[in-house]
Amino acid sequence: MSNVRFNSFREFYPFYLQEHSNITCRRLHFVGTSLVIALILTVVVSGQWALLWALPFVGYGFAWVGHFFFEHNRPATFKHPLYSLAGDFVMYRDILIGRVRII
Repeated sequence: MSNVRFNSFREFYPFYLQEHSNITCRRLHFVGTSLVIALILTVVVSGQWALLWALPFVGYGFAWVGHFFFEHNRPATFKHPLYSLAGDFVMYRDILIGRVRII
């Protein structure tokens, strides 16, 4: 399914959720995205723009551990980078409102 072309994010998101079926992987994504949001807020409030270098490590670090060690698949980012980035934030929202389980 990773070679499938998606015509919209609406088509992509169910695939994204399927690629994140392992609860530990989803938890790690949630932690990473939370840290990304906290880091961006810290940068904006403090004006320490040099901290932005850490964003990819924080965001992708947790996500990739989840994929390689728990989900046992390749992150969707490799084939669908923009949809995957959007998918991470939509899944984050869905976790916050209870549509996607992490407990």
